[in-house]
Amino acid sequence: MTLLEFFLLVIVGLCTGLIGFVTGMASIVSYPALLAVGLTPVAANVTNTVALVAVGVGATANSGKELSGRGPTLVRWAALSALGGLIGALVLLLAPAAAFEIVVPFLVAAASIALLVQPVVRRHVGELSAPWVVPAGILLISVYGGYFGAGAGVIYLSMMLLCTSESVWSASVLKSFLLGVANLVAAVGFAMFGPVHWWAALALAIGALVGGWCGPPVVKVIPPNLLRVTVGILGLGLAGYLAR
Repeated sequence: MTLLEFFLLVIVGLCTGLIGFVTGMASIVSYPALLAVGLTPVAANVTNTVALVAVGVGATANSGKELSGRGPTLVRWAALSALGGLIGALVLLLAPAAAFEIVVPFLVAAASIALLVQPVVRRHVGELSAPWVVPAGILLISVYGGYFGAGAGVIYLSMMLLCTSESVWSASVLKSFLLGVANLVAAVGFAMFGPVHWWAALALAIGALVGGWCGPPVVKVIPPNLLRVTVGILGLGLAGYLAR
């Protein structure tokens, strides 16, 4: 990797961290960038997961007050995220990717549509508040986050806004923290057994740390409905991109 490519990946990482917190679609920026500098798809995937841990660190460092006072619930959710990240990493390292490649665009599209119609659902149905829905959702989304992760934030936001009383702001903070946990656990596995390109991971992580830290103040000034609709529309575009 050349010095120019390193600095370009730092800039990409900055955009990745900011976009990842605001929209939940970090990988749509960072993954193609890693491919562009010559990494194979698997190496780009595992390197991207390692680097994206920094987004959760930066965002949590600048919005930790939102997580205070949640106690045992947050611990349980973090444990589920860690388990999901581990399962996702094992799937990537041991299993063929074909099944995920087929189903992922539909998951992202469904989550995006759910975001767009969320006010209507909440007005006529209320919260989808069965006690198992959120824990199961966190586990499954974290499996996907540990495996690949493009659009995982969109799916997470959709679940939280449909199934809980969380605001867009608090759901964004929780999304970054819990997906950060999943990425961290997956990253440990990839560091030991996966083809991580460490210079590329370092460059992305430097930028992503700053971008993740800048994300919370940006989200605070964006009108919630505008953010929800924007993420939903971008998510549909991401679903189309992944379907290709």
